[in-house]
Amino acid sequence: MPRIFATYRIRSDAASIKARADAIAVEQSVEMPVAAIVDAGVKADIVGRVESITDRKDGTFDVVIGLATATTGLEAGQLLNMLFGNTSIHDDVVLHDAEFPATVVAAFGGPRQGMDELRRRVGAKARAMTCSSLKPQGLGPDALAAIAGRLAKGGLDYIKDDHGLADQAYSPFADRVRACARAIAEARTAGGVETQYVPSLSGDLDRLRRQVDQARAAGVDTVLVAPMIVGLASFHALVRANPDMAFMAHPAMAGAGKIAPAFLLGTVFRLLGASATIFPNHGGRFGYSPETCRAIATTSLRADGLRTTVPVPAGGMTVERVPEMLDFYGRDVMLLIGGGLLAAGDGLVEATRAFTRQVAAYAR
Repeated sequence: MPRIFATYRIRSDAASIKARADAIAVEQSVEMPVAAIVDAGVKADIVGRVESITDRKDGTFDVVIGLATATTGLEAGQLLNMLFGNTSIHDDVVLHDAEFPATVVAAFGGPRQGMDELRRRVGAKARAMTCSSLKPQGLGPDALAAIAGRLAKGGLDYIKDDHGLADQAYSPFADRVRACARAIAEARTAGGVETQYVPSLSGDLDRLRRQVDQARAAGVDTVLVAPMIVGLASFHALVRANPDMAFMAHPAMAGAGKIAPAFLLGTVFRLLGASATIFPNHGGRFGYSPETCRAIATTSLRADGLRTTVPVPAGGMTVERVPEMLDFYGRDVMLLIGGGLLAAGDGLVEATRAFTRQVAAYAR
């Protein structure tokens, strides 16, 4: 029976780590004393197995545990439950990584629309892509649409809703999508740009499905979802039911659990179908290191049989940092600058145009 090999980074002393590893293997599989299990098949095939323990020489150990794939039911929420459900409650353990067998990879399928398709939709070919966000919270559909139209005139590839925009009374989802999609379409017609609008989906699964239908009706084929807010199972259900749609994943609430960012944002979101994954770039408003950002980009673009997921560094980025970011990530990236462009005020079109031209001219 195939197993998932999950790596847990555990804070421990050398004398305690073996018992700690054995306890996690049981907790993440059968959650009861193994001696009390009388079924030989359960003991052989279901109980978690400690495969290796590596001392990192810094007070932590990397423990690899083999978990039975059958326990996941090949369902997204249960997958994370069996990887880290109860163990996430312990303050000395981080879910660092996991190696999935072919059965899991095939069951979830990864992005239906990957890097190549997102490039094709905006005519980006081999260059890096560009993106911005519609803000601030509190504006109505027409005001947001006016901002969207100006950003589109600057030649952006993708313009997404800020993830905080949902279905509020001051900006109902259906009205906002129609207004913003129309404004961006008019800019495409007038200026020869290929800008795409990315509305933010929110709510329970029934509402998410209605919002996908409303986005389709407005001519939209790319949407934004925060998988940790709507739930991994709902996110994967949307991807599975809409294979022609591209899904951009937002990291909201991704920092609430002790899961390594590269694994959650670069591997899990990709496995479940994210076409692009947004994450906080180093040196911005959040505390990710360059090493963490590199790891997220690497796992998103890994050549492993799945379509690649576009890395989208964000979080307080400015136009001045564009050359540095392109040197760091190369061309297989989508640069997201939100407030750094909106701060230009009346000069928004010109500031956006300077951003897109700078990215297009990148020669390395």
